[in-house]
Amino acid sequence: MHKLYYQPEGVWVGDIMPYAEDGEFFVYHQRDTRDPVPFGQPFGWALAKTEDFVKYKDLGESLKRGSDTDPDQFIYAGSVFRSGGKFHAFYTGYNREFLKEGKTSQVLLHAVSEDGITWEKSKGILKLPPQEGYDRRNWRDPFVLWDENKGEYLLILGARKGEDKRKQTGRLVKFTSRDLEEWSFEGDFWAPGLYTMFEMPELFRIGEWWYLVYSEYSDKNKILYRMSRSLNGPWTAPKDDAFDGRAYYAGRTAFDGKRRVLFGWVPTKEGDNDKNSYLWGGTFVPHELYQREDGTLGAKPVDSLWNAFKEWENFSGFCVKTIDTKTEKIIIEDTGDLMAFETTIRFAEGTRAFSLKFYEDPESGTAYEYKFLIEENRVVFDKSPNYPWYQCFNIGLERPILLEAEKEYKIRLIVDDTISTLYINGTALNARFYDKPGTALGMTVTDGTFYCKDTKISKKVKKER
Repeated sequence: MHKLYYQPEGVWVGDIMPYAEDGEFFVYHQRDTRDPVPFGQPFGWALAKTEDFVKYKDLGESLKRGSDTDPDQFIYAGSVFRSGGKFHAFYTGYNREFLKEGKTSQVLLHAVSEDGITWEKSKGILKLPPQEGYDRRNWRDPFVLWDENKGEYLLILGARKGEDKRKQTGRLVKFTSRDLEEWSFEGDFWAPGLYTMFEMPELFRIGEWWYLVYSEYSDKNKILYRMSRSLNGPWTAPKDDAFDGRAYYAGRTAFDGKRRVLFGWVPTKEGDNDKNSYLWGGTFVPHELYQREDGTLGAKPVDSLWNAFKEWENFSGFCVKTIDTKTEKIIIEDTGDLMAFETTIRFAEGTRAFSLKFYEDPESGTAYEYKFLIEENRVVFDKSPNYPWYQCFNIGLERPILLEAEKEYKIRLIVDDTISTLYINGTALNARFYDKPGTALGMTVTDGTFYCKDTKISKKVKKER
């Protein structure tokens, strides 16, 4: 059971539609009972509120789902914003029976609220059905913002051309409106020919840069982003265009005036087995995003979440040298099932690799491992030793990262039950695991010299839920 990351008991967290103001985050989200797996019982949007991402106030179902004969039998993703003193929700209604009846299964709907908790649905379906030539089964996840330059609202959503899901015709389409009631279809917003479908699109601005955030499931199954000086593009891909790896999906951000936080979920695996593939939905894990000097975005732990750890234990620094071997230094014998680990590392020129191992059985050496392959400029999550191959289904559990010799880098690792979250130099990588061979944590170096200092660990959180 998770002690830090958010997952209500008995359900799995799906797509999150965050809204924030005055230091408080409204975490609108889907709750799947997996009865059966997935999308078992129809759901609306549940709501939890938090200021620190440690304590949550659970308000239950907020935007309630419709009946089994309504277009919103399920309430899929959308977005929440304020306008005219009211909260507005634009969302996707889905009815799993409609396709059998020859009807469009996904439509865009609207609701308003005075307090962001209790909603009144608009009487009619928005006049935003799938347009001619677009797939009527894939028309979802609207996002709305106010375009100050044009004095109008812009709505984008995920769609695709045609009905062959194998073709890379996924695109974002756009509508515009002056009053949130009458909308004009403006065609494609971005159609790069890269994916079969877009999900959870979002637009926001920091300084001179606009950012387009989206999720896709036909290439790398990740949350990605693009950059532009203009809201209308063209959209440029940074060298590292993701925020995390395969085990982090469907993220949207919210800005409370000080922090821009990314809300994604870490999926579980079939049968709670390391070797199996992922299921839809899981556990909410936040990343705080920040802008680098070149305009690209980095990820770090939310400060309030990291600072909630207490009773830190400090460890002495050390240096490990090896010529043609892999050498390990065990730092702590028992990490428990909740911990935060921090250290500052440096390596000499010519060092081939180093790694962070946890839940290790010291006798066999079996552990989970974040391995930094220096010459390959990437970090990979895996199980070690990986025998008999494979011990962990880890496709997509890697990130590109450029680390330079003789420079210092701070590593932070959070482990909460079956989730590990790594942060280093603006790069994040989540993983889901179940085996837990042992309880030890250590660092290794392969073919080189490795320094470690300012090392500490905490196994307790203030005011646990």
